[in-house]
Amino acid sequence: MRAERFRLVAAVHIFLVRDGQVLLLRRFNTGYEDGNYSVVAGHLDGGEEVRAAAIREAQEEVGVQIAPQDLQVVGVMHRMSDDERVDFFFSATAWSGEITNCEPDRCDRLAWFDVHELPKNVIPYVRRAFDNYRRGEWFDSFGW
Repeated sequence: MRAERFRLVAAVHIFLVRDGQVLLLRRFNTGYEDGNYSVVAGHLDGGEEVRAAAIREAQEEVGVQIAPQDLQVVGVMHRMSDDERVDFFFSATAWSGEITNCEPDRCDRLAWFDVHELPKNVIPYVRRAFDNYRRGEWFDSFGW
């Protein structure tokens, strides 16, 4: 009998960037990093390509539509948290629709921040991924 294979949790994160600013969402009432900022993000649903997951999450969380060609892969992070994860980071500078908080039960603030002056309370691995993005570094490990 063959042992079950180890499985990683996979997630997508999107840096929505305009005019030298990035959109951050303050987590609320989730039980994970509440009160801290992150970016549009979510888990893959399974049977879903990572770019499709990023497009879906942008629609679900902030109400915008991103065309696949407007998403740029900018990073991958192998991360240890409570479990082992792989995070895919995208950037987008073009989308359609108005940015809206579509999940007020999980996010209590959307705000644009200068890409060089993020608030102190950005989730640490997200901050590191964004710093990597600014430096053009596409891979990192975090939390090991």
